[in-house]
Amino acid sequence: MSQTKEPYAPGTERAADERDALVRRIQAAHERLMTLLTATHTAEFLEVGMTMSQAKVLYLVASAGEIHMSELPARLGVSLSTVSGLVDRLVDHGLADRREDPADRRQVILRPTPDGVAAIERFRDLNARQLRDLLDRVDPADLPQIERAYALLVEAAAALPAQTAEALAARHADPHHPATMHNGKGTL
Repeated sequence: MSQTKEPYAPGTERAADERDALVRRIQAAHERLMTLLTATHTAEFLEVGMTMSQAKVLYLVASAGEIHMSELPARLGVSLSTVSGLVDRLVDHGLADRREDPADRRQVILRPTPDGVAAIERFRDLNARQLRDLLDRVDPADLPQIERAYALLVEAAAALPAQTAEALAARHADPHHPATMHNGKGTL
């Protein structure tokens, strides 16, 4: 006697369980994809000459244009001493510039240098080339599905700014959160 799954109604416990299982499979596929892509492009990313932690700080600074250094720990979910060390290295490499805030001399403002902006552009170019290489290997008949999936992800990401920086930092500071890489002082 064969067993068949009974249909489920959205909102039921079974629907929630199946959704959770599907999300876990998507997460696993994403992790596998990132592992494969990292293995094929490691040399190119190493040429940029900064750690992933430094790149995260530089991305955040560049996306803001300029930002108070005191905002970085909460946004990154790390201690001020961790941020200070990362910023020091970015400044030493000529990728970021820091200056006193003329309105409050106790505050330090960070901004990317032209070399920092160029490094971000190089990362973006590498990512774009990597995606293009990957999409060139996909059957053209499957590309509309990928386009639709990306449209849905962009829509979901566009809704993220409604969350507060504190809520995101708290979620990422949770050592049990799957996106957290705990370094003993916070996440990066």
